[in-house]
Amino acid sequence: MSESTKTFDVSLKLLENYVFEVDFGEFGNVITDEPPPLGDGEGPNPSVMLAAAVANCMAASLLFAMRKHKDDPAELRAVVTGTVERVEKFLRVTRLDVKLHLGKAQADLPSLVKAVSQFENFCVVTQSVRHGIEVSVEVFDASGELIGVH
Repeated sequence: MSESTKTFDVSLKLLENYVFEVDFGEFGNVITDEPPPLGDGEGPNPSVMLAAAVANCMAASLLFAMRKHKDDPAELRAVVTGTVERVEKFLRVTRLDVKLHLGKAQADLPSLVKAVSQFENFCVVTQSVRHGIEVSVEVFDASGELIGVH
């Protein structure tokens, strides 16, 4: 393994029916479940966890790019909408639409356009899943103005 290669472990344990306990080690546990009719929807399902991972990574990457240029968004929220469709008889996550909302107006963020033009390259998760899932990203400032679409 090269110096730049990193590994991580997450373990899962079946509790009952389709309920799994996901053990993130020092970060604690999360319960996942499939929605009805398979499970009882007692926790997020893997598709929702995937969407959360993409949105979280995109938000963190935008924050990183902005901070690199000494910009502070004040507030940063992300909303992700996932689409699940049948593809060759099987359900697949086919699309994730991420909307990132900043707490300041573009006029108060001098390097925002530059940060928005490069932040996606920092997102490990999105750049990895884009090989199989279409991911679109929109960035909005505090006034709701669309800053960039990727």
